[in-house]
Amino acid sequence: MLLYSYFSSAVSSPLYSSSCHLQGQFHLNGMHKAGDLVLGGLFQIHFFSAYPDLSFTLEPQQPTCHGFDVLGFRQAMTMAFAIDEINRNSNLLPNVTLGYSLYDNCLQLGIGFRAALSLVSGQEEQFILHETCVGTPPVLGIVGDSSSTRSIAISTVLGLYRVPMVSYFATCSCLSDRQKFPSFFRTIPSDAFQVRAMIQILKRFSWTWAGLLVSDDDYGLHAARSFQSDLGSSDGGCLAYVEVLPWGDNPAELRRIVHVMKKSTARVVIVFAHESHLINLMEEVVRQNVTGLQWMASEAWTAAAVLQTPHLMPYLGGTLGIAIRRGEIPGLRDFLLQMRPDLHQNNSYGTNVVNQFWEYTFQCRFKPPRAGWVEAGGALCTGQEDLKNVETDFLDISNLRPEYNVYKAVYALAYALDDLLQCEPGRGHNYCNLRRLEPWQLVYYLEKVNFTTPFGDQVSFDENGDVLPIYDVMNWLWLPDGRTKVQVVGEVKKSTFKGEELTIDEDKIFWNFESKEPPRSVCSESCPPGTRVARKKGEPECCFDCIPCSEGEISNGTDSMECTTCPEDFWSGPQRDNCVPKKTEFLSYHEPLGICLTATSLLGTFICAAFLGIFIYHHQTPIVRANNSELSFQLLLSLKLCFLCSLLFIGRPRLWTCQLRHAAFGISFVLCVSCILVKTTVVLAVFKASKPGGEASLKWFGAVQQRGTVLVLTCIQAAICTWWIFSASPAPHKNTQYHKDKIVYECVVGSTVGFTVLLGYIGLLAVLSFLLAFLARNLPDNFNEAKLITFSMLIFCAVWVAFIPAYVNSPGKYADAVEVFAILASSFGLLVALFGPKCYIILLRPERNTKKAIMGRGIES
Repeated sequence: MLLYSYFSSAVSSPLYSSSCHLQGQFHLNGMHKAGDLVLGGLFQIHFFSAYPDLSFTLEPQQPTCHGFDVLGFRQAMTMAFAIDEINRNSNLLPNVTLGYSLYDNCLQLGIGFRAALSLVSGQEEQFILHETCVGTPPVLGIVGDSSSTRSIAISTVLGLYRVPMVSYFATCSCLSDRQKFPSFFRTIPSDAFQVRAMIQILKRFSWTWAGLLVSDDDYGLHAARSFQSDLGSSDGGCLAYVEVLPWGDNPAELRRIVHVMKKSTARVVIVFAHESHLINLMEEVVRQNVTGLQWMASEAWTAAAVLQTPHLMPYLGGTLGIAIRRGEIPGLRDFLLQMRPDLHQNNSYGTNVVNQFWEYTFQCRFKPPRAGWVEAGGALCTGQEDLKNVETDFLDISNLRPEYNVYKAVYALAYALDDLLQCEPGRGHNYCNLRRLEPWQLVYYLEKVNFTTPFGDQVSFDENGDVLPIYDVMNWLWLPDGRTKVQVVGEVKKSTFKGEELTIDEDKIFWNFESKEPPRSVCSESCPPGTRVARKKGEPECCFDCIPCSEGEISNGTDSMECTTCPEDFWSGPQRDNCVPKKTEFLSYHEPLGICLTATSLLGTFICAAFLGIFIYHHQTPIVRANNSELSFQLLLSLKLCFLCSLLFIGRPRLWTCQLRHAAFGISFVLCVSCILVKTTVVLAVFKASKPGGEASLKWFGAVQQRGTVLVLTCIQAAICTWWIFSASPAPHKNTQYHKDKIVYECVVGSTVGFTVLLGYIGLLAVLSFLLAFLARNLPDNFNEAKLITFSMLIFCAVWVAFIPAYVNSPGKYADAVEVFAILASSFGLLVALFGPKCYIILLRPERNTKKAIMGRGIES
């Protein structure tokens, strides 16, 4: 970096020396091809690196790389093929030969960073700087790196000088920040789109409760932030738990993570990590036997062959993953078959890498062994072995995914270079200077790139340097013979006009469950109709309790947030999922209480009729004639009306029954009590007339006066009832105060004053009759009518005094029942007390029903 900074300063100022020297060189594995213009590349050719022991007295030695990565090597060779194909294309970069410098990053940030600086600075021992700045930099653009972490570090430096870098595998959404990474581009979609694709899959299968595991690097941590942010802003998504996978092999941490997975109710686990992080985790999963999980893989390990083993497939079978778009590159396999080791240039970086591939493929070795490399076993390599005769992943081009992105990255740089070389100076922008090509000029044209690959995919970059995104949806199929197949079951893509689209063929998906159906992964089961959702404090939105709706409220859908109140005349059904008409309650003829009261009323009416028939049949007998037969007949008729008026209190209240029931009740009882009052008065008058000088008083108590008195007293009550009905008429009313789930049909009195006056008038007459009868109770007669009246009025008053508190405290139909009971009780009391003894004598003791017997007992006899 310092060398490059010094080089740039020296070019722009004549005060510095016209040449500069490298202070040292990095010993890197690489492959090179000369050309008019050179593109750089960073690839993972080895898995591991080893650093020699440090000594504070000697200069540190360069690290060495181990573990040949044949797929990383195939990606590097794909770039070499793309450049070779471009050089043979007369329509793209005519008269210009592209070269390449490809370096191995050994999966280490330090080595990858050194390789990137070597690309932009060059490896020449001395630079001769010209004041005219004529010349071309070592590379105009770089394809790489494969890791988000390395891409972030390298792009941070290269962005200062606007050196374009086109990554084929770095997906961290943080790299879309144009302020921090102004010259970074990529041909793989960012994690932001991958996350949105996963969220669409979650929604497709109604998975609202998912676990998220991420590696503790830039790739995993940024994916987790993006996932939580996008899921929080979408409909109905939440996370069961968020754990960070450690870089190292920490058994205790792995045990804790797997234990959380085992105890969680989430059946879906999303993993953003590289395959190297998952190996130890899956071993712990096997050890704890955590089955029944649906795994979702990020693009980093969707196609990881190291995890597709019979040992792990009982756990990972059915995995759904997001994979890089698969593409086809015609001619690539033939190009790979032409590769041969160069036995005459053992000091060439390219020769070292190709020889290692040869040793890896054919299990042979070259002599003498190269310094720093472990000698391969087996026979000696001749360099003439035929690749067609071996089965190797290197030649399997049926599933080109990272290689396809490499291919697109090289062509993107080539098309940008072609536009740059065809520009006309001074035409609309300041990026055209063909005298000296600079990397920053290429950035402008990369932003304008728009081409279509032979496979039919359009390649262009948006304002953030991201390619038009498209992913394949993969499924791990576990075949009956134990083999594993990773098949494409759908795709997620973003188009200019339709936005993001998810297409999945669910019939092709293999589900690793007994039901062969998608699992159900929710924190809380949906609340059924009749309940509402109650959020759990401090937990995600999809974790809730289902609270039954209160009485009178319903919810008729699943996951209802609120219960709705039923209309006034309706009530919630047993399941609280619909409103049903409220039950109506009134004193009915069909219920036991109504039947008993009706039967009692009819019985009283029948007895009155029987007594009346007896009195009519025996009207010539002394006992009937002696007790004022006309008043007795009126009294029996009024009692019959009292019994019958009680029927108006039974049945559904209507306007006419509400108005008639109290009027009939009041008039009937006034008629009855008036007859008793007149009869009592007559008894007293007769007794007074039996004394000397008392005959004159009888003229005021003749038959006409008796009828007139009864009529006047009754008319007063009729006037009270008429005034009550016209001023504030009783009316039927639906009362919901007694029972919320019932409608009590009742007759409201309308005017409390009218009802009080009606009862008060009856009470006044009853009390007056009682007092008069009480005064005459000890008259010296054999048959004392006053005693019977006194006893009957005592019963009458006692019943109606007890009626008032019972009526006030009885709800609904029971108030009507209490009033009917009071009517019947008082009516039976009067009937039995007044007429019972007389009928007993008439029917059972006829010998006492003679004038002699009656005269011998006084006035009543």
